[in-house]
Amino acid sequence: MLTTEFPGCRKLIQAIDTAVAKGSTPAITDSLRNSLCKLIQSQEIVLPACVFETAEGRYARRELYHSDEYGYCVVAMTWGPGQGTPIHDHCGMWCVEGVWSGALEVIQYERMAAGDQEDQYRFQPVGSIQAGPGSAGSLIPPHEYHTIRNPSEDKVAVSLHIYSGNMTHCAVFQPKDGDRCYERHDRKLSLDPVH
Repeated sequence: MLTTEFPGCRKLIQAIDTAVAKGSTPAITDSLRNSLCKLIQSQEIVLPACVFETAEGRYARRELYHSDEYGYCVVAMTWGPGQGTPIHDHCGMWCVEGVWSGALEVIQYERMAAGDQEDQYRFQPVGSIQAGPGSAGSLIPPHEYHTIRNPSEDKVAVSLHIYSGNMTHCAVFQPKDGDRCYERHDRKLSLDPVH
């Protein structure tokens, strides 16, 4: 279901449908990464103006499309200067993320053994990228733990996220007592209006 019409939206949906029909997660995410990079760089798609509007004190999430046939959803995220996420997961869903405008810093983490306590988590950073317009990456469980941040002090960044399902919540991990352990919290994710 398309939330709003925008130039090139049908081309975007067709590219995603073609990728998702490939069946295996690696084939889907490879195809989506390549298609998303090409579509962003070609400038054939013009996202709705609202996706460039920031939200006070947090990044904005706007769902542009949800596929009734394949179950995936397309969410545009708007990152004000310095806005970002804590370490989080995607609740077992694959995701392809592309930078539409501005720049984002993405740090990937691997979950480490935390010892005796089941409610403690440890993470090791395993890679960091500075991603600019037209770049895309994918997260495939169990390698889904990451942070995203707009490193700019004065520019807005916009990214497009394609999730294998409806992303309504995730787990976030907050530092605990400065001992490099983290506590897991479930976070319900809200959507900002598309207009």
